[in-house]
Amino acid sequence: MHRSLEGHTAHRYDGELNSLHLQMLEMGGLVMDQVNLALQSLHDRSATLAQNVVEREHEVDQLERKMDNDLVAVIAKRAPVARDLRVIIAISKATTDLERIGDEAARIANLALAIYDSDTALPGKNLMRDVGIMGQQVTAMLHESLESFDTLDAKRAAMLICKDNELEIEFQSSLRRLATYLLEDARNVGHAIHTVLMIRSIERIGDHARNLAEYIVYIIQGKDIRHNHAAYCETDAGADEK
Repeated sequence: MHRSLEGHTAHRYDGELNSLHLQMLEMGGLVMDQVNLALQSLHDRSATLAQNVVEREHEVDQLERKMDNDLVAVIAKRAPVARDLRVIIAISKATTDLERIGDEAARIANLALAIYDSDTALPGKNLMRDVGIMGQQVTAMLHESLESFDTLDAKRAAMLICKDNELEIEFQSSLRRLATYLLEDARNVGHAIHTVLMIRSIERIGDHARNLAEYIVYIIQGKDIRHNHAAYCETDAGADEK
């Protein structure tokens, strides 16, 4: 379902809210590209791609600062209430989550640089296998949450929230496999540490993607479901707008 933020008597107010929405989606697109590039740098074993991610991190920070300033300006000018206030709060929180996703993408890229710019042997494909698997899962989650935010589709967001957390399951399995590799050959310890840090960053990106879905529910249904997914999924998922 595609929803709109329009409907105010003051059309400029509609424009301001839509501008905030579009800016947040622009930031989401940049962050998505950062995540994809960081993961691609690992797949291609490319220090150049990883360096590009690190160099573009400031662009995400600049967008966050601009969003903060614009949000404050709308609050000061319009004194929003009801759903308008929920929209502004949700976009503000979403901006913070997107900036943190950008941080995690840069962290992955820096870890890639530590691997590919060093004189040590490159890690084996088996050691890095789980990075690719979890990377595919998290990019799908982030894409779905941004698409849901674009259309303000609470039912679509609820499906992401209520879906089994396959990323967490894969994360725990990855840790067990890495422990096995270390038992088999202690020389893998350096690369194993890098891999653990990478999959931890990927897992955190998944958490932030779920947060974005929560904010959509908050905008449309007026429900704060943080830390209470189970109850929401059993009773309120897909409820009507408030």
